[in-house]
Amino acid sequence: MRRRTFALATAAGTALLAAAALPATAQPAATSAPADAVSRLGVTEGSVSAADLLAKVTDCSQISHGKYRTDEETSATVPVCGKKNAVFWKADMDIDCDGQVTAKCNKDTDPWFQPDTRFHQSNGKPLNAEKLPYVVVPSVSGIWNYESAGIKGGGIVAVVYKNKVEYAVVGDTGPDKIIGEASYAAAKGLGIDPDPATGGAESGVTYILFKNSQASPIESHSDAVSRGDALAKKFLQEN
Repeated sequence: MRRRTFALATAAGTALLAAAALPATAQPAATSAPADAVSRLGVTEGSVSAADLLAKVTDCSQISHGKYRTDEETSATVPVCGKKNAVFWKADMDIDCDGQVTAKCNKDTDPWFQPDTRFHQSNGKPLNAEKLPYVVVPSVSGIWNYESAGIKGGGIVAVVYKNKVEYAVVGDTGPDKIIGEASYAAAKGLGIDPDPATGGAESGVTYILFKNSQASPIESHSDAVSRGDALAKKFLQEN
């Protein structure tokens, strides 16, 4: 929900260099997580490879009414693309540390920190960006309406970076003209520097959001992984 700017991130980076429930039919039922579906630094989750997912998103059928910027100062070059039962985009990854105050995510570590997220845990508390892999979607605008596209809070997302796949949930909303942001935990799981002030990836991140899906509860990463693995297999079969 923050509005970080590329200029601020660049300044910080330069200093461093110098030194709602859905119908049961809407998604596959959760199954026991594959043996390798655990959250490990820089290791693929689930049984579907990054290469197989990326092979299905080489072409874009644009569904957004325009394109997004990846930062305040960049031009709008990123469309939201449609697939059967999914949408995707390819962008950078800025680090979202919003939500619960933790050792890694707070006003001292993150210049843009906000103590809330658009979507909340089952107990009503904001999400925990340090522990939960989640993705930020652009707020509803004339460019694109994520809600109308079947994307909801807690929806399952396959985030692909290099040869790695991490399953996350839709956890927060951001500026309505900027795209490409995920939580501290999501970045860390993909081997991306998760520092909210200086970390992130400049490019090469693919976000595949599965329509009408939802982790239950939203804060359960293991549920997101097991559902995500089933949805990814379905995605490969349908596209």
